[in-house]
Amino acid sequence: MSPTPARVIAVDTYDIRFPTSRELDGSDAMNPDPDYSAAYVVLRTDAADGHEGHGFSFTIGRGNDVQVAAIDALRHHVIGRSVDELCADPGTLNRELIGDSQLRWLGPEKGVMHMAIGAVINAAWDLTAKRAGLPLWQLLAEADPEWLVSQIDFRYITDALTPDEALDILRRGRAGAEDRRKILTERGFPAYTTSAGWLGYDDEKLTRLAAQAVQDGFRQIKLKVGADLDDDIRRCRVARSVVGPDIRMAIDANQRWDVAEAIRWTKALAEFDPYWIEEPTSPDDVLGHATIRAAVAPVKVATGEHVQNRIVFKQLLQAGALDILQIDAARVGGVNENLAILLLAAKFGVPVCPHAGGVGLCELVQHLSMFDYLAVSGTTDDRVIEYVDHLHDHFLDPVVIREGHYMAPTTPGFSATMRPESIARYTFPDGTFWAADLDHQKGHAA
Repeated sequence: MSPTPARVIAVDTYDIRFPTSRELDGSDAMNPDPDYSAAYVVLRTDAADGHEGHGFSFTIGRGNDVQVAAIDALRHHVIGRSVDELCADPGTLNRELIGDSQLRWLGPEKGVMHMAIGAVINAAWDLTAKRAGLPLWQLLAEADPEWLVSQIDFRYITDALTPDEALDILRRGRAGAEDRRKILTERGFPAYTTSAGWLGYDDEKLTRLAAQAVQDGFRQIKLKVGADLDDDIRRCRVARSVVGPDIRMAIDANQRWDVAEAIRWTKALAEFDPYWIEEPTSPDDVLGHATIRAAVAPVKVATGEHVQNRIVFKQLLQAGALDILQIDAARVGGVNENLAILLLAAKFGVPVCPHAGGVGLCELVQHLSMFDYLAVSGTTDDRVIEYVDHLHDHFLDPVVIREGHYMAPTTPGFSATMRPESIARYTFPDGTFWAADLDHQKGHAA
């Protein structure tokens, strides 16, 4: 009698929140009080190897419970699925989740449901890489190009990228990969830091953290802007005086402005030589970004962390609306869709500089950039991954930064596994931290 095949037997979800608003970590012009959070999912199996798949959607506090509910709504697609079949072809699950004939009405391919799909798909890839005994970047970089193309949903994007073109990019990307892998494992992938630039920080803290960033080897920092122009001018002057003329300094408005306002504000800050202006207006306004880009050059335009799917990225590229494309590991429909976006960027010759910083995002997106370097773009020129120095200690395989570079992970998986004690402490509202916090508030109210 043949052994019973291993299957996914449970999909567990957790509403995990960290109180980052109390120190204004993560504060910007649109989000002044974020509590960095994760709608967290674990795919549990009955496989003899004991491996589980971990993934999450990133939010900033209230509404994280809504995101958890969206992940829960996908459970019936996953439980009972063959582990071997899932890991051999995550793309089938990806297409099934996106194609759910009733849940699709809530998108399609955007918003809470699409982020939920991304969390489940990323968990499937985490499981796949763990079972292969490889970190995800290596699994993707060593994968057969034809198989990678089979993982991509080309619907709605073939006017910009066909499967044959994607296959050609991946085949050409294999040239020199071994030499690049040696560089990656020895030197790492370039990073920039936003740790100094949160909008709620005073000038003393900005000065201290900007100087520390340069001392730590970062060649680019980023400042949040957009609430008050005079304040932004002062803060940019402070930062530039600290880091000097040779360190790149990006600015980020977090979608605060209308088109004309974005142009006026960016020009007012141009004297400080900003490398890019990030999210100058609504992430859905493709033509607005194109107008801004034409008006503020040579300041570059960067966007992507709130772009909903590969179709909008396609349009931004087609319209010449951005200089820097910023993927997010937990915004779109998971690894499969990010493969499409990386290949679109390569087709149009636009560098990818991922958004990260939120809880767990640094851990995830490093794998995608390293894959891009090894197997797609073949370069780190003008490519950096965002880094923020908090919450990494809650993960079993936290990022390692050395001299301003992400060091390549060696642990199998997608680096998404959170420490059990962190889950127990920060699950909302019954984890030990939040339960004690609520008790404390009740005591004061009494």
